Amino acid sequence: MAITAQQVKELRDATGVGMMDCKKALAETDGDMEAAVDWLRTRGLAKAAKKAGRIAAEGLVGVVVNGNRAAIVEVNSETDFVARNEQFQAIVGNIAKLALDAEGDVAVLAEMPYPNSGRSVTGELTDAIAKIGENMNLRRSDMVAVSDGVIGNYVHNAVKPGLGKLGIVVGLESTGKKDVLEALGKQLAMHIANTNPLSISPDDIDAEVVSRERAIFAEQAKESGKPADIIAKMVEGRVRKFYEEVTLLAQTFVIDGESKIADVIKKAEKDAGAPIKVTKFVRYSLGEGIEKVESDFAAEVAATAGI
Repeated sequence: MAITAQQVKELRDATGVGMMDCKKALAETDGDMEAAVDWLRTRGLAKAAKKAGRIAAEGLVGVVVNGNRAAIVEVNSETDFVARNEQFQAIVGNIAKLALDAEGDVAVLAEMPYPNSGRSVTGELTDAIAKIGENMNLRRSDMVAVSDGVIGNYVHNAVKPGLGKLGIVVGLESTGKKDVLEALGKQLAMHIANTNPLSISPDDIDAEVVSRERAIFAEQAKESGKPADIIAKMVEGRVRKFYEEVTLLAQTFVIDGESKIADVIKKAEKDAGAPIKVTKFVRYSLGEGIEKVESDFAAEVAATAGI
């Protein structure tokens, strides 16, 4: 099939690899973007490319903690001007509060009554669109709850308390001292903001993700020309390294740069006087996975003026 310049550009943006290599990768994979990324990685030309994490969209992430429960939402807008609008900020804050009772179901949240309006959440956003003049949408929602313990949270680039461009909530189940748990929860939330782990431990990482990584490692190892038993050991070593990089408990604590998160929690258990279990975490980075349409502003002005 014919490979378009736009496809090459998208792959280059996703991987940082040169255009000719991107074009070859797409040709070898019949234009399959995901397969092309893997093709480049197999040949050492690109590291794991998380394109979704680099694509920007505007709006706000909202976080609300109420006792042993926390909710997190993302509401998108077309421009950052709207994200700085106090009316929009109030709407996101109210939606985050409502999300506590929606239990992470964004469809339920969208139909919940919006306070003092006589409208649903969706209706309130529609009304705001008419007033502000810009498209908005409730994109996603989740919640974290513990039966006993604390909810750690952190909002980066906060425009107001609980509202910003990156939000994290993490549940710590424990009967230990609350002040110790709260300090640990805050630190873990900040760590997750920095490292973006895929899961808490290897046991709960997506099997499909592991299978994909293993296949890439195997292809890379084969190119070494070493015997099959050595290749197998190389692959397992790289899988273990992968787990260390993407699972929370195995990661190196960003605050001290030395300790593993599992060891940080063990130390906190002594101070708290009880076992501590990380039950769940949610990390929302504004706009991840949303592909914005690029536009040529000068061309738009020229077209409007009939030039």
